[in-house]
Amino acid sequence: MHPEELLEQLESDLRTIDVDEEALGMDRRQFMWMSIVAAAATTFGAEAARAQGTGTGVASPQQGQVLPPVPLGNGEAPALQFQPYPGGTGAVMERLAKARGRAAFDRSVFTVQPWVGTVPTNSEDIAFLPAHRLSALIKARKITSLKLTEIYLERLKRLNPTLNCAVTIMEDSARAEAIKADAELKAGKYRGPLHGLPYGLKDLFSTKGVRTTWGAKDFESRIIDEDAEIVVRLREAGAVLLVKLATGLFAQNDQWFGGRTNNPWNLVQGSSGSSAGPASATMGGCVAFSIGTETQGSIVSPSIRCGVSALRPTFGRVSRYGGMTLAWSMDRVGPMCRTIEDCAMVFNVIHGVDEKDPSTVMAPFRFDRALKVNALRVGVDPNAPKEFVEQLKAIGIKPKEIGARPTVPGSGSGLNVEYAAAFDEYVQRKAKEIGLDLTKLPEPRAPGSPPDTAAMRAAAEAAARNPMAPADWNPRFVNGRTTRAFDFLQQQRRRYMLISKWGEFMKELDMFVGNPQADVGPNAQTGHPCAVVPYKFDVPAQPQGGQRAANAPPPPELKPQPICGVIVGALFNDDLILSVAHQVQEKNALHLKRPALG
Repeated sequence: MHPEELLEQLESDLRTIDVDEEALGMDRRQFMWMSIVAAAATTFGAEAARAQGTGTGVASPQQGQVLPPVPLGNGEAPALQFQPYPGGTGAVMERLAKARGRAAFDRSVFTVQPWVGTVPTNSEDIAFLPAHRLSALIKARKITSLKLTEIYLERLKRLNPTLNCAVTIMEDSARAEAIKADAELKAGKYRGPLHGLPYGLKDLFSTKGVRTTWGAKDFESRIIDEDAEIVVRLREAGAVLLVKLATGLFAQNDQWFGGRTNNPWNLVQGSSGSSAGPASATMGGCVAFSIGTETQGSIVSPSIRCGVSALRPTFGRVSRYGGMTLAWSMDRVGPMCRTIEDCAMVFNVIHGVDEKDPSTVMAPFRFDRALKVNALRVGVDPNAPKEFVEQLKAIGIKPKEIGARPTVPGSGSGLNVEYAAAFDEYVQRKAKEIGLDLTKLPEPRAPGSPPDTAAMRAAAEAAARNPMAPADWNPRFVNGRTTRAFDFLQQQRRRYMLISKWGEFMKELDMFVGNPQADVGPNAQTGHPCAVVPYKFDVPAQPQGGQRAANAPPPPELKPQPICGVIVGALFNDDLILSVAHQVQEKNALHLKRPALG
């Protein structure tokens, strides 16, 4: 039967069905519309599924026909939820309850130390103050939120052509929020340390009335008309949303539809990705702090590239609701700031359970500036940066050498499958535009095969045949469609073996310092937290390895900038790694340096 005839038949059949509107939570018109849209949108429609015996639809008891599956967007979570703790989240909760009682699940109070001394008068000096010092100024009413907002707005508009870090500057709403923050403070209503602080948000979180682009030209004008949970929490804490910041296209690298986002210290370099905008804007003194996300290095990599202090939290500690999903079992949200204390101040507000994100948990977080570190169990990889290790020793840590981290062959994260599912609706639409028949993809790839698979080649070839195909189209979203469910599940079983081995490895450690690559790959699968902190000021090392093409330009000459180390913590030790990193930062004072941007 021709596709149009199938749709006509479906519409006719739907009119005969008794719809229980209360049970479905929608009226008959909505039900019919969603059913028809689903059948039209999906390549594997109900009729095709029935012909192939796949049984993807739902049988109607009235007619015996198969209804199309409910349509899915990017955000709906699967029934299976990832738990990073080897014994499961229930075991973590029980352990915490036994050790600390109800207090384990209460949010701690973050106290900002009072401002001491004269207040800077130069706007650049103010812009580069750490967020916790700006907080002290606002609390003492030595500066207004509106003045601070105007300083950052001026810098954003002046420096964005150079940094290319801003997607949407929210000038009018930011001023309104700042005026409200000042009025509340004047009336005696103080919301806490983030009150009145202007911040930037990675542009993959939804914001009511403001576009959310995901770095993609396809979504350049799209508005998802609701606020992400991170936006709600920060607003309730009094923070002022100033700007939606550049994210690499669909959370890749530092390239987005507006071009490349740049490293403020070395403008010849991109700022790395995909939290490219947050890293660049924060180090460029264009916001008080920013919010980034990570799946496999997207907080760590741009923070290292731009010399930013940052926290990649333990998996499940911050709600992702309202953010673009790349991988339900790996995506994380964290603060990117000028100092580690800023990270602790922001994280203290944003962490905790959100029923809209079933991965979230509540666990204790108590940042301690004066933590007694000599009893901490800190491991050091033989290839860890020696200067960083010496700074850890200088604050009283007695590190012990550790060996290679655990591995389990075949325990891949399944990222391809997760983002193929998350972007299915987009892939369906783009496949039709470029003429790729998703019903005729090559046979599933063998587990462990290289990424240049037949499925990706087919998608790339289809795009090449269509000169009008948009640059946003990415064949990697097709690759995961060809993985067998059996192989994916076996992979996840081995992933749990990896998690268990890491649990044993970390049993005698509170934290460790690895090699400069920061164990990003394994920790994407295991959910461990890390803190990024500068430890020296030097010329960054250029990437090594590989042969440069004969006509390729030489690598750009780089200027000195902060060089970062990474501390990986045991699960839920976010507060400990920040407390240690803070003491290192207070000693080396590298956060006081700033790039020369004019």
